Amino acid sequence: MPCDKSHDRSVKEKGVSRLESSELARIIAEVALDKKATDVVTLDIRELSVFADYFVVCTGANARQIQAIADAIKEKLDEFNAPSRGFEGNATSGWMLLDCGDVIVHIFGPMEREFYSLERLWSGAPAVVYMQ
Repeated sequence: MPCDKSHDRSVKEKGVSRLESSELARIIAEVALDKKATDVVTLDIRELSVFADYFVVCTGANARQIQAIADAIKEKLDEFNAPSRGFEGNATSGWMLLDCGDVIVHIFGPMEREFYSLERLWSGAPAVVYMQ
């Protein structure tokens, strides 16, 4: 199914539209890649979910890299005045979740990524970006 931006929700700050959720997902994926994340996948879950538009899923090689990816994403969100609703997990657990409103970011360690296999669980969602 092609990505239809017509129902793409805008990320809003104080009622002012800043970024479309698809653009925010792209930016987040680029930040993860800049921090050398691997297996970066953006899943379009708009047709499958009411709580978000996109998942960005990526892998960090170790706790230090997982934290660096999360910190870089948080910095970029601040740059764009993009909302963040909270963060879960920690780098030493091998999984961090960043709730960026309509974009949910999952940063996994290699073993955790394989165990949780979000791409399999959300197999009905088209991957809009896939990079290694």
